[in-house]
Amino acid sequence: MKEIPVGHGNEMTITTTPEMGIAHLGPGVSFYSTPAMVGHIESTALQSLTPFLDPGEQSVGVRINIAHTAPTPIGMKVTVKTKVQEVDGRRVVFAVEAYNESGTKIGEGSHERRVIDIARFRGRTGG
Repeated sequence: MKEIPVGHGNEMTITTTPEMGIAHLGPGVSFYSTPAMVGHIESTALQSLTPFLDPGEQSVGVRINIAHTAPTPIGMKVTVKTKVQEVDGRRVVFAVEAYNESGTKIGEGSHERRVIDIARFRGRTGG
C-alpha cells in the first residue's frame, strides 16, 4: 500500500433510477433510498483508494455512520463526495457528503475502510 494523503478526495455523480428508490411507502412514492446512498458512498471511497493499493490488495468497508437528511426524487442526479479524514496503518476514515442536483445536501457522515491482502482475507474466511 502506498501512502494515502489526508485530504485526498473523490466524487461520483449518478442519476437515480427506480431500483435505487424506496418501495415500502407504496405506489407513487419514489425517492432515493438510504441503502442506495450508502452503496454509492462505499463505491466512491473504494475508487478513491484504488490508486494507492498494491497488487493483491483491496479495501473493505468496516463502518459507516451516515445521516440521510433530505429526500431526492428518483430521476434526479446525486453527487457523492469522499475525503480522507484519517489514516492509521491500513485503516482509512472518510468524511462523506451527498448532494442532489438542486444543490441540497442530502447526506453526510463518515465511512471507514480497511486495506486488506486479498489472499490472506480469503484464507481467513475459508473462501
